[in-house]
Amino acid sequence: MAVLIRTSDLPEGRRHDAWRSVVCDTLGPLDLRIDPDAPLRGEIEFGRLGAVGVGRIHTSTPHSVHRTSGLIRRDNPDLYRVVLALEGSPRLSQDGRNTQLSRGEFAIYDFARPYELAYDSAVRLVVFSLPRDQLAVPVDAVAELAALPIAGESGAAALAVPLLRRVALDHETYRPGSAARLSTVVTDLVGAAVAERLDRQRALPADARQRTLLLQVHAFIEQRLGDVELDPAAIAAACHISVRYLHRLFETENTTVAAWIRQRRLERCRTDLIAGGAQSVSVVGARWGLPDSAHFSRLFRRAYGMPPAEYRRSHAVR
Repeated sequence: MAVLIRTSDLPEGRRHDAWRSVVCDTLGPLDLRIDPDAPLRGEIEFGRLGAVGVGRIHTSTPHSVHRTSGLIRRDNPDLYRVVLALEGSPRLSQDGRNTQLSRGEFAIYDFARPYELAYDSAVRLVVFSLPRDQLAVPVDAVAELAALPIAGESGAAALAVPLLRRVALDHETYRPGSAARLSTVVTDLVGAAVAERLDRQRALPADARQRTLLLQVHAFIEQRLGDVELDPAAIAAACHISVRYLHRLFETENTTVAAWIRQRRLERCRTDLIAGGAQSVSVVGARWGLPDSAHFSRLFRRAYGMPPAEYRRSHAVR
């Protein structure tokens, strides 16, 4: 496995740009977000096991990588990704699901859809790139399980996790013929583990599945409250359900999709107004998907009994 970057080998002023370049060249195109003042420490290695890409990452600096819609339109290889946590707890988000992986857990996600992979503390992980046409799992199955944890405790996952860990450590020692055969074993075992996880997911009682799905919808909405184009059609498409079923989910909560979005936006605005700051009321409203100042003021007054500017003054620290 080739070491592509070791930050200790670089002058401190060049580390952020070099790390970003390596991430995008090997795992990207991705948007890397990191505090420019944070001291970056880590190492990235990359190699191949037949058709499977293997990237090993070790860093102690909190940051995140994002696959955005714009980057997907620019370049969209037919890949699934699998991330295996060796140390630490990386966080993976896709389609409104948020998973904090524990050591020895892995998750699959679709490189053709937006996602975020974040590290809040030191991590050591491996990212596998699997050609989509080599994974014998239906697209809707991957969509249903994207960013959900798969623990190596039983079944195919108990075989997959040690194998993934082993090939990440020594795959460069395999001859080309062996590497090609092992890449097939890797994709087959990952596919079997995903299929077993899907069976367990679908075996949940109907009310538990419905509640889980509603939580995923809530999470998706929270992530996109600032998007003025957030609507039932976009939510349903991202969560792989029909608009009609989406409305039925919210009926069980005695509310509507639009009312829930409006409530959460107003609550975010209220929190920002209480926190103070120099930004105008209109900027606060626009940040959370309410760019029409008059409309925002009417909604806020209806919810909290006074206009947003007055509410801010009444909660100002004296």
